[in-house]
Amino acid sequence: MEARKTKAYSESDYSRIVQSSSFQTLLSEKKKFIIPITIFFFCFYFALPILTSYSTILNHKFIGSITWAWVFAFLQFVMTWGLCMLYSKKAARFDELANKVVQEGGNN
Repeated sequence: MEARKTKAYSESDYSRIVQSSSFQTLLSEKKKFIIPITIFFFCFYFALPILTSYSTILNHKFIGSITWAWVFAFLQFVMTWGLCMLYSKKAARFDELANKVVQEGGNN
C-alpha cells in the first residue's frame, strides 16, 4: 500500500476551500443529481403502500392471478438496483470534482 501524505489544514484553509469555485461546483453537481433522485425514490417507494391502502387500482389483474400490486412491488427492487447503479456511475464524476478540490486546496 502506498502511504499518503496528509496536510494539516487550518480553519482559514477550510473557509477558503468552501468558498472556492471547484467546491461550489462539486456541491452544485451533487445537488442537481441527489435531490431529484431522492424525490423520485420517495414518491415511487411510498406510492405502493398509499395506493394499496387507499385505492383498489393495483388490485386489477396483470397476468393470470398476478395483480399490479405485485408488479409494482417487484419494480421497487428494480428501481432500487437501477438507482444504485446510476449513483455508482455518477459518483466517479463526484470523485473527480472532489480530487480537484483537494488539489486546489493543497496548492494554496
